[in-house]
Amino acid sequence: MAKLSAEQIAEKLKALPGWEYKNNAISKMFKFKEFMGGIDFVHKVAEMAEAADHHPDIAINYTRVTFSCSTHDAGGVTDKDIKLADNIEIAFKDRDA
Repeated sequence: MAKLSAEQIAEKLKALPGWEYKNNAISKMFKFKEFMGGIDFVHKVAEMAEAADHHPDIAINYTRVTFSCSTHDAGGVTDKDIKLADNIEIAFKDRDA
């Protein structure tokens, strides 16, 4: 899959509020009321990522979870990362449904 240009990434991130492009990846921090809320969400994203065979880097800091997406074999952000970020957003919005 082809690496996206900075301009393409900026355009695609317009549909993903809160996501930012830095250090050759797109990332966003999500906040939860409790530690286990974040852990449950990480588990949900991990299952989704495994099914897609595309895995984000994940940092857990108590009630804050940061996802960072980059396609390492392409050397940067691809459409796979944009799709994963979109799916993370959908999962976050649906977590209480």
